[in-house]
Order: sequence, then C-alpha cells, then structure tokens
Amino acid sequence: MSKTTVRDVSTGSTEPERTDPPRTAGGSRAFALLLVITGAAGLLAAWVITIDKIKILEGKVSGKTFTPGCSINPIVSCGSVMESKQASVFGFPNPMLGLVAYGIVIAVGMSLLTRVRFPRWYWLTFNAGTLFGVGFCTWLQFQSLYRINALCLWCSLAWVATLTMFWYVTSFNVRNDFLPAPRPVKNFLAEFTWVLPVTHTGVIAMLILTRWGDKLWA
Repeated sequence: MSKTTVRDVSTGSTEPERTDPPRTAGGSRAFALLLVITGAAGLLAAWVITIDKIKILEGKVSGKTFTPGCSINPIVSCGSVMESKQASVFGFPNPMLGLVAYGIVIAVGMSLLTRVRFPRWYWLTFNAGTLFGVGFCTWLQFQSLYRINALCLWCSLAWVATLTMFWYVTSFNVRNDFLPAPRPVKNFLAEFTWVLPVTHTGVIAMLILTRWGDKLWA
C-alpha cells in the first residue's frame, strides 16, 4: 500500500518566518553626558524645592514662618510659587514628579555611557516623556508669570534642563530616522541642534524681562 503525504496548509510554509530584528540606536558620549547633566540639574532643583516645601509645611505646623533661600524679593520669591495651588496640580507637590522623571533621564544617560543601545519604541517613549515635560513646564511658566506673579529660580533651572533635553532627544530621533523629517531638517539638526534650546531659553528670558524688567533685582 502506498502512503499519501498530506500537507497541512493551515501552517503555511515549513520554513520559519523571517523577521528583521528591531532597530536599535545608542547615543554618543556627548549626548549621554548631556542627559546626565540636564537630568542632574533638574533633580537638584526638584530636591531643593521638595526640602523647602517640607520646611514650609513644618513651619506652619509649629507656628513659624520659613523663607526659602531663593526668596530674594516679592518677584523672585520661591516661597510664593511653592505655596500656590499650581505647585500641586496633580494632588501632590510637583517636585515629587521631577524626582522620578529626572532620575530616569540620568539612568538613560548613564546607560548610554556604557554603550547600551535602545530600540525605536524606547526612544520614542523617552521623547514623549520629554515632550510632556516641556508642555508642563510651559504651563508652569505661564502660571508663574501671569497668575502667581512670582518667579522661582530653582524652577527656572528645571525649565532650562527640561527643554534642553527635549530638543536634543528630538534631534537624536530625527537624525536616526525614528521620527520622520525632510532632509533639510536632518541636515540642520546634525549641525545646529544647539540653536533650538538656546532660542527657546532666550524666548523665556525675554518674557520674564518684559513682564518684570528691573523689578527682578529691586
């Protein structure tokens, strides 16, 4: 009796399906150091603000008044910003969010220094996190200038650190084709990424000077 071989068509080809491995990318040493430095600057600002916030609350409990060291005058007044409702927009002090977020940035930078490579989804998620950070900082800047009417120097340090890391992470993703962009944009970012955070910081500085001018140092 002859045997008949029946091919199971439900499984398709008997050869394993070939899939390309997910593309990964690692950053340069300079990029890694930038993430570590900006993350450390933001973490320092968040830490100091958190400590001062605790001291303010402790002072209220004991019937005393604590004035943060960066409260120089009615305009440059960290205490006024820390005691505003905008300082706890998520139901807890905003700096607590910074303690976690900036710690993650430092961890990513340190990983890059050891030549770790991350897949596309990781870089895009990281970019989305920095975008949220810039958006939140922009909202806080508006609140500080036009609602609270006071400026926190430690907050300003966190703003600059956040927008710097955002622009450089975005530039990295564009140059590695993780984010679509025309060739002229890629060429510009390859040479002049620094222009974006400098311009962004300059715009914030001009808004502050336009809002208060000489009152900052009065």
